Amino acid sequence: MSTYNFHGNISGPGNYGDNGKIEVHHGQSPADALRLAGELVLRLRTESPALAGEAELLRGELVRADEEGRPADRGRLRQWLELITVGASAGSGSFALAQELGRALGM
Repeated sequence: MSTYNFHGNISGPGNYGDNGKIEVHHGQSPADALRLAGELVLRLRTESPALAGEAELLRGELVRADEEGRPADRGRLRQWLELITVGASAGSGSFALAQELGRALGM
């Protein structure tokens, strides 16, 4: 039986080496996701003001992650997107934006 000892950073499947990094944007850039999040905030302020807070938190996480050069917290983003999609009216602009943002983030 053999043992593989590797003491470097491993950050994803097949991503071996020191300080390796894999980023998957599912065809859209982080700037596009941030733009969609901004549009979602504006749309929810008019269509569903009670959900605008979640959209602002989501957008804030994307901005902070970009400023700090780290990946966004996918668990939080997923939670906020789920709250928005459950609360937004089906067929509304906010619902469609939330779905598009989810696809842009790979969720």
